[in-house]
Amino acid sequence: MVHNLGEQLSVAQTFLEGLRDTGQQTNRAHFRSLVTRLGELMAYEISKTLPYEKKQVRTPLGFAGVHILKRQPVLIAVMRAGLPYYEGFQRMFPQAGAGFIGAWRKEHEAGVQEVNIGLSYVATPSLEGETVILIDPMLATGKSFVRAAEALLKQGKPAHIHVAALIAAPEGVEFVKRHFPLPHDIWFWALDEALNQQYYIVPGLGDAGDLCFGEKL
Repeated sequence: MVHNLGEQLSVAQTFLEGLRDTGQQTNRAHFRSLVTRLGELMAYEISKTLPYEKKQVRTPLGFAGVHILKRQPVLIAVMRAGLPYYEGFQRMFPQAGAGFIGAWRKEHEAGVQEVNIGLSYVATPSLEGETVILIDPMLATGKSFVRAAEALLKQGKPAHIHVAALIAAPEGVEFVKRHFPLPHDIWFWALDEALNQQYYIVPGLGDAGDLCFGEKL
């Protein structure tokens, strides 16, 4: 299932405006804080789909029935741009297990006409039977999410994966829907127009990793 959270207006749109605005992007700390806030809000939205169980707790005046998560999800961040976004999810699921994947675009290789994705680092707990939230701000071509999911299968087969992005391109959403190797939901705050010839989302917001941490060599 695809969840376009931008279809319902909320304060998240104000945070997204700050991420897109070139006048605000020069403040890295501000940019990262907005990414983190949107991670918190998306984690809250995803939490509505997770299973809960009822328990009784003692209050100063008696007992109350409350609902708690049956099991924490496992949070997987795609580095480096995914780290501030992941922080927002971690604030909502502070007891969740976590993993990290190092992925990068190899579109500048000689003779390569398409974006290929390299993976250099995978560290996760066992994922067998778990609900996983795979966190990366930009769903552009969709290849990094698919490659990441393929790598996660080596750590055990998750029961379900929530693909969590800030902004998505239609091409990337369709690629994930066709090629993702596991049951999944796709979540994002905005579905933009398209990819340009360099496979960046238009209008997008630029390179999320560079805006968070500075330009890389």
